[in-house]
Amino acid sequence: MLTIDALTVAYGGLAALSGVSLAVREGQFVSIVGPNGAGKTTLFKTISGTVRPAAGSIRFEDCDLLDIAPSERAHLGIAHVPEGRQIFPTLTVMENLEMGAYPVPGRRNWSRNLERIFALFPILAERRGQAAGTLSGGEQQMLAISRGIASSPRLLMLDEPSMGLSPRVADLIFERIGELHRDGLTILLVEQRVAEAVESCDFGYVLETGRVVLEGSHQSLLADDRIRSVYLGM
Repeated sequence: MLTIDALTVAYGGLAALSGVSLAVREGQFVSIVGPNGAGKTTLFKTISGTVRPAAGSIRFEDCDLLDIAPSERAHLGIAHVPEGRQIFPTLTVMENLEMGAYPVPGRRNWSRNLERIFALFPILAERRGQAAGTLSGGEQQMLAISRGIASSPRLLMLDEPSMGLSPRVADLIFERIGELHRDGLTILLVEQRVAEAVESCDFGYVLETGRVVLEGSHQSLLADDRIRSVYLGM
């Protein structure tokens, strides 16, 4: 579904990504882990089109994404839930969801998606008329993910969904992401909670200083001595 080959991104002459290659198959759950500053968020921004690469290619199914305007990529079925949530604080919960449903597939499947969202996160149904900025941090993250679901994505990209959340709420978020995957949604996750990210995924990549230094199935990554010592403290 998504194929990235030899992607290089530079800011002010410094490489944020250097020759990164990865693939996400339809229906797969792929995790990307690594320390702060590894280039994980830059990778997502490049897929979404807010950052232009210096070299390399990104293909989504049969489309060369670098030839597609950023504003058009959501219509292809790519939803990016950004780091820090970035909900619209002065709009209500429902208005945020309606903004997420702007892509053509989202408008076509609005009723079905809304039912799915409220089944996953019932608290949003209760707060549908409430200003999004007055929600708790966990509720805002639920809304950010739901806004992505409202677009009827074929690929859901989640950037640090557990950031700033209590362990209990972060666990709930991971449970719901797992449900989405079991329902057939393709997921690409960037996350610093390495144990959960690797345990949940079908396949994972470790990104350090802008390069892929390790990749494999979740079983092979969990068994890797480097992952166990550096990221899991074992």
